[in-house]
Amino acid sequence: MRSTFFLAFVFIAFILPAQNTIQWRNDRTGIYNEKDLLKSWPADGPQLLWHYTGIGEGHSSVAIDVNKIYATGMTGSTGHLYVFDMNGKLLNNKEYGTEWNRSHNGSRGTVTINEGKLYIFSGTGNLICMNQNTLDILWQKNIETDFEGKNIMWGVNESPLIINEKVILTAGGKEHNVVALNKKDGSLIWSCPGEGDLSAYCSPLFISDQQVPQIVTMMASNIIGIEVATGKKLWSYKYENFRKIHPNTPIYDNDMILCTSGYKKGSVMLRLIDGGRNVEKVWESLDLETKHGGVVKIGNYVYGSGDENSRSWFCLDWKTGETKYEDNSFGKGVTIAADGMLYCYSENKREIALVKATPEKFDLISKFPVTLGNGENHWAHPVINKGVLYVRFGDTLMAYKIK
Repeated sequence: MRSTFFLAFVFIAFILPAQNTIQWRNDRTGIYNEKDLLKSWPADGPQLLWHYTGIGEGHSSVAIDVNKIYATGMTGSTGHLYVFDMNGKLLNNKEYGTEWNRSHNGSRGTVTINEGKLYIFSGTGNLICMNQNTLDILWQKNIETDFEGKNIMWGVNESPLIINEKVILTAGGKEHNVVALNKKDGSLIWSCPGEGDLSAYCSPLFISDQQVPQIVTMMASNIIGIEVATGKKLWSYKYENFRKIHPNTPIYDNDMILCTSGYKKGSVMLRLIDGGRNVEKVWESLDLETKHGGVVKIGNYVYGSGDENSRSWFCLDWKTGETKYEDNSFGKGVTIAADGMLYCYSENKREIALVKATPEKFDLISKFPVTLGNGENHWAHPVINKGVLYVRFGDTLMAYKIK
């Protein structure tokens, strides 16, 4: 099994853009490059360092840059950006516009931080660029008014992807399906019609180690690859469930792209061929059908939970799709990983589990209940930074010492 250091090296070398970017699920893989973390927790859980109640409704994760923590939430129908120091002291509260208040209310996409600017994509379809220091709004675009796109049933959910001078936005229009904007002023660089699908709550992935560097994302009915330089659609692969919901960012390694979603759809592994200009199917699995909790790849295995159909946790062989284990002893939910361990956040049981990342079994070492916060479900993906686990439930942000 390859070390997490090696995985981090591979990802940085082949996938990430050159500049430093703080983004969704660390580097969109869900793997946090932390060492010497606790391998078990006390019976009542790791130490709660601090908590803050009052960040409003929302399901977004935090973003952490140097010594500040950024979180979004909704009060009334207005989205707010909250800025904390590392001890949980609120430094600033900035309104950024309307948020989604029609169903499963609140903020969605995680803030992306790049070269002194903050990028927020609201559930109402506004992409907002802020100055990181002053929090002044520098520019904003809307998928409906600027790109003839459409919002979707539960409000668009996307964490902006930055590639050099471009910020990528899934507009979901027939002509302007996926667009690249200048990250400094929001001007249009290119527009791709894709397959004309609506957005599917997916935060795109950038792949740079092919002859044709590209963006891969899941739309309502298709997985698509787009040339990053020109916006040309390279390939598409039919992939849909009856809800047309695909919130999980694809996982990539060495020509292989894993896409997974719920509602009895399962997972498909695609292989990039012809220098990235096309794909072929490698395997399919109906076991791993993660709705929106993300999956992680560690060594030659992928880990994640099922949907309502199975409510189990799975480990699959990355190369073959063979199911190595299925376990329903812990409620389905979100998966992130660090230092050889899985951090599993049950969406309904209000629990977080520490699980050894091994293909032999769902090796649950410790777990503890999340007793603070309120809301419908535990959907926000936890974040690990400098030995601290950040957990969001509804209007409450918690920080646990795990080192």
